[in-house]
Amino acid sequence: MPIIVNLDIMLARRKMSLTELSQRLDISIVNLSILKQSKSKAIRFSTLEAICKVLDCQPGEILEYKNDS
Repeated sequence: MPIIVNLDIMLARRKMSLTELSQRLDISIVNLSILKQSKSKAIRFSTLEAICKVLDCQPGEILEYKNDS
């Protein structure tokens, strides 16, 4: 999949665990883990906005497009 999710990088930069992010967002750790592993098929803008707010970052710091060709 050409869209890469860099959630793990942002969590490391903010010195925050996935568990802490899950608690702050009130989103299950399972759903965040699926997103973190780039196994998610979609993400709601409201979820992306909430993640960006908690991690104090821009959507482009979390989502990245990689051209496979």
